[in-house]
Amino acid sequence: MATLGRPQRQHRILRILENHPVSSQAQLVQLLESEGVVATQATVSRDLEDIGAVKVRIPGGATAYAIPEHGKERTTGIDDHLRRLMGEFVVDVAHNDSTIVLRTPPGSAHVVASALDRYGYPGIIGTVAGDDTILAVVGDSATTADIAAKLGELAGI
Repeated sequence: MATLGRPQRQHRILRILENHPVSSQAQLVQLLESEGVVATQATVSRDLEDIGAVKVRIPGGATAYAIPEHGKERTTGIDDHLRRLMGEFVVDVAHNDSTIVLRTPPGSAHVVASALDRYGYPGIIGTVAGDDTILAVVGDSATTADIAAKLGELAGI
């Protein structure tokens, strides 16, 4: 049995939710254990909130956790999560033509880039993360400055 760090554990949880209907946190703890991952119910609860999991009704009337898909309407929880990540990790935003560069403390860029990709931030077609730098590619260069300004607002800078 292994105790994984939060990003690795949350990645496993995402994979489990994509492949199994999970109706309770206790069931998720058991599924993680079956993969050799140690996690408490409290930890799983925080992870589900962090990744934006919501309970949805599935065929047959039961409920299961799901992750809202790209391009669908965002929930307040997801917006709050992205705002929290941006405020916690992004220290600078710069732009030119169709690219935006976001700076983070060392080792944090992948967390923010993953959130931007996962939530399908409007206008950003993809990101590349290094150790402390994110390159965000904008689909329409006419909107790059606006998107950069909005990302700066989300980060509180």
